[in-house]
Amino acid sequence: MVAGPAGAAGNVGPTVHQDPTFHQLRLFLLLAEERHFGRAAARAFVSQPAFSKQFRALEHRLGVELAERDGRSCRLTAEGTELVGYARTALEARARMAELASSSRLTVRLGAIGAETAMPYTREVLGHLARHHPDVRVEMRNVDFVEQVQAFARGAVDAAFLRPPLPPNLEGVTLAHEQRVACLPASDPLAERDGVDLAELREHTVVDVPPEVPRMWWDYWTANPRPDGTPVRFGAVCRDLEAALLAVAQGRAMLFLPEAAATLYRRPGLAYVRVRGLPRTTAALVWQTARRDDPAVALVREATRAVVGRQT
Repeated sequence: MVAGPAGAAGNVGPTVHQDPTFHQLRLFLLLAEERHFGRAAARAFVSQPAFSKQFRALEHRLGVELAERDGRSCRLTAEGTELVGYARTALEARARMAELASSSRLTVRLGAIGAETAMPYTREVLGHLARHHPDVRVEMRNVDFVEQVQAFARGAVDAAFLRPPLPPNLEGVTLAHEQRVACLPASDPLAERDGVDLAELREHTVVDVPPEVPRMWWDYWTANPRPDGTPVRFGAVCRDLEAALLAVAQGRAMLFLPEAAATLYRRPGLAYVRVRGLPRTTAALVWQTARRDDPAVALVREATRAVVGRQT
């Protein structure tokens, strides 16, 4: 800290020996760069009188004159020149502490496939986190058919709202059960029916997914093979649900989806029909088994247990 003797020539008032504020140090560095009160004030987005007032307060705190004025222009005194290095070091240290404080704040990264963010159980889990852990930062990201598993391997998500079945390295909590429907082109002869048997869809071409997607997951969703052993005939390969819905609307294939899709994805060119003979699907919040005790995952597990408890 720089300071001069009380009453020394050129000093502003008595020696006060108070630490300057970070705001005052920022203003001082602007003046040290500009050597002009008006330009420094403009860079600080304050009026020149307000800037000068803060600068005089800084000098008073330190008990030294930091700049010799010539109108609005100035040159630093020896004490002012010495303060430049101190001010920069102090502000850099403060910025670093702010970085550390921000990085130490717990962040929960949640993935969601399709329209899972719109489902009631998702809103309940997020609501529980917001009410009981307001200091926790929650980041949401949409995952496609491929990313729903790969995002875990890359560490991009801590947990995700998905639709089982899933690989054995993932575990989770079931949030809901739901019927499945057939998503058909609106021009399909079956589109006007209230419901169809699975066997009636035997000859329909079904949307396929990229090879990176676990095959057991897509075989479940496409009922492949059918109960009589007939293999499914696959068509357009789609990485995400939007591409799959477009393929259906264009008449290139069909798709099986949770019943909620009939409301959430209502659009021209599509029809939704209940399917008899398909087991109900489940929705779950899942995480990597190996990370179940990580702080972010443990927090999600606690929130999920609270939500499931209210539903039972």
